[in-house]
Amino acid sequence: MIFIVVKFKTKPEWAEKWLDLVGPFTAATRAEEGNLWFDWSRSVDDPTEFVLVEAFRDQAAGGAHVGSAHFEAAMDTLPQALESTPRIISQAIDATGWSEMGEMTIGIGEDLNS
Repeated sequence: MIFIVVKFKTKPEWAEKWLDLVGPFTAATRAEEGNLWFDWSRSVDDPTEFVLVEAFRDQAAGGAHVGSAHFEAAMDTLPQALESTPRIISQAIDATGWSEMGEMTIGIGEDLNS
């Protein structure tokens, strides 16, 4: 799997419009055959910072994504809203999806208040 995390720092005037701006790009990417997930989060410390966590099945799927028309369109439209160049971590990892966190296991029907 190709696992990618990207931090986007928007201009303050774009912070409330960012998810609308990336909406078409997000939908098109999620529809790609090799996309495993493409999820946005917003920083709790900085309302102008958005974090994208994405994953692709393999290198070929990642390459197809970067070569897609919607990726190229995003590279043309997104910079207008950014304050700085996005920061990225991109790694090939030996996984096919999310695993449960061993340090915190929640059982079905457990009373967490006792």
